[in-house]
Amino acid sequence: MEESHSEAWLTNDAVIFGILMLMLAVIFKTANSKHPGWKKFYSVVPMLLLCYFLPSLLNTFNLVDSESSQIYFVASRYLLPACLVLLTLSIDIKEIIKLGPKALIMFFAASIGVIVGGPLSILLVSWIYPDAVGGVGADAVWRGMSTIAGSWIGGGANQAAMYIQFQPSAELYSVSITVDIIVAELCLVGLLIGIGKEKQINKFFKADNSAIQDLKDKMENYSLSIARMPSTTDLMAILGIGFGVTGLCHFLSDYIAPFVTHHMPQLIEVGLDSKFFWIVVLSTTIGIILSFTKLREYEGAGASKIGTIFIYILVASIGMKMDVTAIFDNLGFFIVGFIWMAIHITILIITAKLIKAPFFYLAVGSTANVGGAASAPVVAAAFHPSLATVGVLLAVMGYALGTYGALLCAYLMQIASGG
Repeated sequence: MEESHSEAWLTNDAVIFGILMLMLAVIFKTANSKHPGWKKFYSVVPMLLLCYFLPSLLNTFNLVDSESSQIYFVASRYLLPACLVLLTLSIDIKEIIKLGPKALIMFFAASIGVIVGGPLSILLVSWIYPDAVGGVGADAVWRGMSTIAGSWIGGGANQAAMYIQFQPSAELYSVSITVDIIVAELCLVGLLIGIGKEKQINKFFKADNSAIQDLKDKMENYSLSIARMPSTTDLMAILGIGFGVTGLCHFLSDYIAPFVTHHMPQLIEVGLDSKFFWIVVLSTTIGIILSFTKLREYEGAGASKIGTIFIYILVASIGMKMDVTAIFDNLGFFIVGFIWMAIHITILIITAKLIKAPFFYLAVGSTANVGGAASAPVVAAAFHPSLATVGVLLAVMGYALGTYGALLCAYLMQIASGG
């Protein structure tokens, strides 16, 4: 597989980025077309899903090498914190608190789904295909799966912590990363499709969506009340706020992360030595602080619209990482991954049905675990830009709890595999 990646046709990131932007432009243009054919198409296929799927074809057909491209790194490190600032700039934190405890319940249900799903998937597959979950020493499959657990409850930092803790072989770790990315992204695809069916799903859950709708309405009314034609000065000020705060967050994280590493080593286990973690936390926190100032009025000049553009660029860069054909290279391991994810989703559906939670909480609770800080605000903002903060706050909680949950999951998987 690595050999095919080295033969990718396009290697210039400027060219690849240009193609991604053209894709997004065509999708936005057709999605807002009055042509009945396009209206019918987008009533079935969500626009956000297409923004994710089309870039994945570039990687699937080996047109680009997503591993060597720096587009995702730039989008996640520069555009994501900027968009978090711009999307939280106009947020009403009191209204978010009013959303109640159901978001937290669904988040923990998602974490439990991952913790329980790992060992159960090993048990189920061991009855049918024992070779897929076998191995000894560094090649024991549960060791590789422990890194997936870290990723699916917390994020990259937690995944790295599991790798250091359980030391899977290099080959097993490589396969684990592939399973992690493909299965998680396919789960994201399913959630994005579900967003288009939100009303029907909420009806099935008998969910009261009024608190979320009230927040949406309040934010839209606020935006309309201060709306104005943006001047060049307004746009420059918005970009200055977004990227200025992003720069500040990078500057602070360069000091905070090493400080944690050297002076608070006990916090390394929960991923608090990750610069990315601190960038996300700081950009969200500063955005919330700025929402109490006059800078909040830049929402009227389109702050959240620019933030939303950044989110869609991030979505395209995430999509470009997926290669669906990799499933067939490690079919047994992928079967375990799919069963694991199915258990995770099943527990979420049962919980949502029991507590009558809106689909928004299911989608964001799942993504805050499985997708982390890069994906949770994307899914939350797909419901409404004002809800992006909810996704970030839950994803940050996932960072803090991810290592503990992943350790528990790993030891249960070790027992399930007979280790």
